[in-house]
Amino acid sequence: MAFVIVTAIIVIGTVLWNFVSPWWFSPLASNWGFLDTTILISLVITGIAFVLISAFILYCVVKFPYREGNKSEYEPENPALELKLTIITTIGVIALLAPGLYAWKLYVELPVDALEVEGVGQQWVWSYRFPGEDGVYGGTNGRLFSSKNTFGLNPDDPYGQDDILIRGGEVHLPINNKVVFQLRSKDVLHDFYVPQFRAKMDLVPGQQSNLWFEPTVLGTYEVACAEYCGTGHYAMRGVVVVDTEEDFKTWLAEQPTFAETMNEGANGEQIVQTLGCVACHSVDGSDGIGPTWRDTYGTNRALTSGETVVVDDEYIKTSIVNPMSQIAEGYAPVMPAYATLSDEELTAISDYIKTLSE
Repeated sequence: MAFVIVTAIIVIGTVLWNFVSPWWFSPLASNWGFLDTTILISLVITGIAFVLISAFILYCVVKFPYREGNKSEYEPENPALELKLTIITTIGVIALLAPGLYAWKLYVELPVDALEVEGVGQQWVWSYRFPGEDGVYGGTNGRLFSSKNTFGLNPDDPYGQDDILIRGGEVHLPINNKVVFQLRSKDVLHDFYVPQFRAKMDLVPGQQSNLWFEPTVLGTYEVACAEYCGTGHYAMRGVVVVDTEEDFKTWLAEQPTFAETMNEGANGEQIVQTLGCVACHSVDGSDGIGPTWRDTYGTNRALTSGETVVVDDEYIKTSIVNPMSQIAEGYAPVMPAYATLSDEELTAISDYIKTLSE
């Protein structure tokens, strides 16, 4: 009897916990409320099955306790019972699958009248591109990637000159407008995820994946990478700001075009943001995968080799181009080499780090 009481308490407590649990859906801020409904349908069906099966087990324990000398009746077949169980199981499986399949159909059918945005993931930063006034994206090529041409746009393609580039991790979207994200990765698997939008899609190197939603609530929402992508995965975060139509157009007009970025001089802060360096190296003094840049220029740094060096221009440039040659004590040798950066770009990065110590 103790088993029956304890098990009944566990079953009842499990059901009640779903009604009082503080861990529930984040507030919905997009058109994908049907995804929540689908999950709730699955939860109700599996919950009912859980309660019925548990109740049946407890009934059997009470109804058929062990008695000395009793033997169970051998009944290898029961066509009527088997038919009932097959029908009930089939109905349950259909009820579980149908809402999800319908939701997936809506999820992958892209609207034709939507705002287009290209989202690019790389270790460990997000960047975005809007088509310019011509409404056509410029062509891209992986061989054209550089710290300045971070999207790999073809500089000879006239369609790409007016493409609007968002090189930081913050992108703005207009409220109550359908948005199609065309997602691609520059290196490894990533996953674009905004919990409040119920929007989630993998980025696979070498191919484009698509995702659409309609923001319905003004506000600021965090973008997270939901696919482990290396040591800086935890820091691969961005921001989506949902604006009014007027505020969105004002913000978009302030962003540079591809042609404008190609005529810019080297900007150290922009380069390290674009390359994702700040995912490992903080600018506020906090610890990270790599040493912080705050108040480090001109200081002494101990290396794993036992040497001590001064953090100056030469050390910074060498650490970027050939990081394995001077590994800071207490840090793992995981930094990739950026040997393709020009001397102008390396100087710009060093100058930026120097400003963090002034």
